[in-house]
Amino acid sequence: MPCCFDALSARLIERAGFQLTFMSGFSVSAARLALPDTGLISYAEMLDQGRNITQAVEIPVIGDADTGYGNTMNVRRTVEGYAAAGFACAMIEDQLAPKRCGHTRGKEIVDRAEALSRIRAAVESREGGAEILIMARTDARGVAGFSEALWRAQAFADLGADFVFVEAPVSEAEMEKICRTVPVPQLANMVEGGDTPILPPQKLETLGYKLAAYPLTLLSSAVAAMQRALSDLAKGVPAREVLPFDELREVVGFDAYDEVLTRDAAESNAPSDFSGGDDTETRD
Repeated sequence: MPCCFDALSARLIERAGFQLTFMSGFSVSAARLALPDTGLISYAEMLDQGRNITQAVEIPVIGDADTGYGNTMNVRRTVEGYAAAGFACAMIEDQLAPKRCGHTRGKEIVDRAEALSRIRAAVESREGGAEILIMARTDARGVAGFSEALWRAQAFADLGADFVFVEAPVSEAEMEKICRTVPVPQLANMVEGGDTPILPPQKLETLGYKLAAYPLTLLSSAVAAMQRALSDLAKGVPAREVLPFDELREVVGFDAYDEVLTRDAAESNAPSDFSGGDDTETRD
């Protein structure tokens, strides 16, 4: 599951044949605001970005909903808003606001009671009619230890979370224990340069994972490609790695747009069977 950050990256993921994607908070904050994933981006901005993404693709999109943006009433509003925006699933986490990327230092988590109340509120919104799944995330591993992370993951599952995401396990042994212990599908987060071992999909499946997210791969690749192009331009030479113009037009939809216009024009010029009736008819 490569993660997206805007409508174009989501469309590329879909075109590449992937069955779903995830709107990464880290990547959206970087692409939309050029700011770090430290709670600086708002609910409204994430929701707006999410609408653009879900309208651009047919595949399911999981949305990073951070801490729910406030108390339990905010969590309910967030979940319902994400459902209305077209997300298939919303992820709620147990960090203390302002949150930060799960593979950076300085994270803090809320106490057990507040963590459970967030997930309970999210599940209640789903059960109350919000057409969306709930992914419950804990960042306790890097703050309070593996045992606490495992306790929270099990508790989230008991509350009715559809998926559970234990962020930043540091070994295959921990990853396997998570999958063996928690009785709902698990997400593995494959962050290049992060704390969790980067494992191939087949190995993750053997450990017991059902989903594997690659949250920064596309953003990092895009930044690297743009930096290379800018370096070329700064030297006064054409950028070497560019998509041919005809392919770029096709990707962003020019071909589909022109096809619809051509069809509309043909239909407008076709003979019509419409009959206006007697021109002398008096109308009220």
